Amino acid sequence: MKDLNSPIQYLKGIGPKKAKLFHKIGIYTIEDLFYYFPRRYEDRRQFLSINQLKEGEFKTIKAKILSISEKESWKRKDFKILEVRVADETGEIFCVWFNQPYLKEYFKTGQDLILYGRIERYGKRLQINSPEFEIISKDLKESLDIGRISPIYPLPSGLTQRKFRQFIKSALDEYLTSLNDFLPYDLRSRNNLLNLAKAILNIHFPEDFNLQKQAYERLSFEEFFLFQLPLALRKLKKYQKPGIAHHSEGKLLKDFILHLPFKLTPSQVRVIAEIKSDMAKPYPMHRLLQGEVGSGKTIVAASSSLIAIESGYQVAFMVPTEILAKQHYAVLGSWFSGLSNKIRMGLLTSSLSQKEREKMLEEIKAAKIDLIIGTHALLEEEVEFKKLGLVVIDEQHKFGVGQRALLPQKGINPDVLIMTATPIPRTLAITIYGDLDLSVITDLPPERKPVKTMHYFTYQRQEVYNFLKQQLKKGYQAYIIYPTIEETYRRNILNYNKEENLWSIVPSGIKGAKKMYETLKNTEFKDFKLGLIHGRLKQKEQDIMMQKFKEKKLDILIATTVLEVGIDVPNANIMIIEYAENFGLAQLHQLRGRIGRGKEESYCILISDLPTQEAKMRIETLIKYSDGFRIAEEDLKIRGPGEFFGRRQHGLSELKIAHPLTQMQLLKKARQEALRLVSKDPFFQLRQNILLKEKLLQRFPEYEKLVVVG
Repeated sequence: MKDLNSPIQYLKGIGPKKAKLFHKIGIYTIEDLFYYFPRRYEDRRQFLSINQLKEGEFKTIKAKILSISEKESWKRKDFKILEVRVADETGEIFCVWFNQPYLKEYFKTGQDLILYGRIERYGKRLQINSPEFEIISKDLKESLDIGRISPIYPLPSGLTQRKFRQFIKSALDEYLTSLNDFLPYDLRSRNNLLNLAKAILNIHFPEDFNLQKQAYERLSFEEFFLFQLPLALRKLKKYQKPGIAHHSEGKLLKDFILHLPFKLTPSQVRVIAEIKSDMAKPYPMHRLLQGEVGSGKTIVAASSSLIAIESGYQVAFMVPTEILAKQHYAVLGSWFSGLSNKIRMGLLTSSLSQKEREKMLEEIKAAKIDLIIGTHALLEEEVEFKKLGLVVIDEQHKFGVGQRALLPQKGINPDVLIMTATPIPRTLAITIYGDLDLSVITDLPPERKPVKTMHYFTYQRQEVYNFLKQQLKKGYQAYIIYPTIEETYRRNILNYNKEENLWSIVPSGIKGAKKMYETLKNTEFKDFKLGLIHGRLKQKEQDIMMQKFKEKKLDILIATTVLEVGIDVPNANIMIIEYAENFGLAQLHQLRGRIGRGKEESYCILISDLPTQEAKMRIETLIKYSDGFRIAEEDLKIRGPGEFFGRRQHGLSELKIAHPLTQMQLLKKARQEALRLVSKDPFFQLRQNILLKEKLLQRFPEYEKLVVVG
């Protein structure tokens, strides 16, 4: 049998030099090549005639080259524009490529081409800008390129579609019979899934679109299933561990809620009840608490802490920044001050003196501290707990998976409450965080007013500044957010002049936070006090600046996305986000959550020229919705799962073909099958699961302890 792990360079026609091109797109072995999927397909069984083309559509045509010409941009002589005029029996169309002069070497008058792209109209003529193309030559194997459904792959420069298809075909011919299906037969049967070999063949060279759909479903299920197995295993193992059953009378919690200066929202009441029930069980709680910025997650964390403390245990509360740790320490101290039972609190951060640190460590070790709030400093080896019963991790996305696992190890299977302000649609979150139970705060405190969100173009910036000055004169404070610290330039923006039928380069740049801080404090806002905060400043410097802003020693804080996780400043009621198209939708929503903490109306102003359709969709979504969960759904639709969850969300960021939002039912099926399998065969000892175990450990080697007996 052929080895699917054979290096790609040994496939006929590749070799060491060409292999480097494959490495650029993550293909190192034959198996990697099999799992490098087309991004779309062209139905080349029929081509559209040029007279059938409609403006705005993406279409495939077959045409002959009539003429080839090269022009210079009227603004830059070194910028070439290649025009190729092509025609069929019904009409003609122009194909235009920008600054790719080498392409003229490919084309010759009289050649037949296959072209794919968006049909545009410029004046009276039809045009396709930068179309994908293939030259039809007599020695081509028509079975791969013409007269069939042809796959189109995302490829680096140096690899053509035609050649890549030939490599795929060679690999399939030589290695497909060596492909072992690791999904058990009964599982495939229950879910009507193709076998692996047939799926791989029909994802690359589908016989018809029905088989392509079946192949897509099989390979998507496979990805979801492999992602769900470790979550199902972790969930199963969790219930096998002895935990702490917190049996408190609840007097402390009742006393706490009674003395709060505000009433809990229905969501907070429900979530606290869910956590209380969990903490009473004899195995460790692993719960994810989702709630928007300002929804009151800290109240829930405080209530959970009191349940553990009344049961005689300690609580560790970890947050990503020192200033946030200090804010929590002050807020919780204020809330707990009216309780009949004194809560002994501590603050552990890197800024403590050696003497203060040693004293704090001694008190934690001796259980003289009930609740310790801290940053990453809590993870250090010297931090020892006597009776750790609950771990709370705030803004969990700011900590790596490994870091989140370290803190609970300082106790004997303590309960864990993980909090996030990044909304994920509930049905999706249940599946993504399959090893965690989920609580969601769905409403905001009644005193929170929705933030009024508006969009302005760059030419309207002065209007925005005038409005900001009015707000500052009333005594309010503001944030101005920039996407970068330093000024950046992009010089590849193309501008088309319809009247002159000319393309030109328009210089485009992004002004950074540092430069604009200097500019604004000396010009537009010279009568106000400005501060600057960004990620290159040391944490202590960031904290000092945030504290000055909170104490109203600054009117405007100029910042980058470092502000995403920040402290409450109720007096800040306006936020201007410059170059808003450069931020993700979740980022924009998180940033907006920094304002609207006071009783006055708040304003979030997005400045952008909306250079792309995606940017327009993001900004329209943010203006239309204030519900973070609805925004998250729209964000997932716009960006897809890989970008939405980011590279740190293990598993989902590695999905190559599956899409959790559009294939939710398939994802649920995969989850059910994963739970079913691990409940019957948790160590993958049954014969039909041996290949699956190998595949799981190949994909996720860190889970070996979960599937090996003992």
